[in-house]
Amino acid sequence: MPTVRDVRSPTAGTVWTLEAAPGDQLEADDPIAILEAMKMEIPVHAPAGGRLVELLVAAGEAVSEDQVIARMELG
Repeated sequence: MPTVRDVRSPTAGTVWTLEAAPGDQLEADDPIAILEAMKMEIPVHAPAGGRLVELLVAAGEAVSEDQVIARMELG
């Protein structure tokens, strides 16, 4: 049975761009989204290889630190 893992925002900010879409097969450290916080770009990476199952945010949306922004099926 596949393991589903939450991907969380490392900081509060705004989703600047989404770099992946549900269904995409990702490798470890592939970018999922780019956040903007204090005029800095902060990438959110895939924690491991697997399939992106769900995006829970949209471009332009504000996120809080540790907020779940995506779910991945690992393996």
